[in-house]
Amino acid sequence: MKIAFTSRGRSLDVLLDGRFGRTPFFVVHDTVSGETAAVENVQNLNAAQGAGIQAAVTVANAGAEAVVTGHCGPKAFQVLQAAGIKVYQTGALTGEEALRQFEAGALRQLDAADVEGHWA
Repeated sequence: MKIAFTSRGRSLDVLLDGRFGRTPFFVVHDTVSGETAAVENVQNLNAAQGAGIQAAVTVANAGAEAVVTGHCGPKAFQVLQAAGIKVYQTGALTGEEALRQFEAGALRQLDAADVEGHWA
């Protein structure tokens, strides 16, 4: 399974970013192969609108089957849900910590957005 983590850097050992649409990077970890790759999300950092939607498309194009983030807005959640990508919420500081929580089944799967659109 490929899991995309919202991150401030290019690896699992850096701080997570609590924002889905405006995260600088998605760190995509493959639980089967153990490989990890960073996907830039820079185009959405200062977008006036549509950041969450475009970020969701980026995650889908990366082949992710799940997203681990701090918060997810309604439009992004809708696109992720339509793509069959599950969204999990974490308060972990790093991707490594969030991955351990995911593997332990300790993360809450969201069934709806947890913040309003244009959340900062």
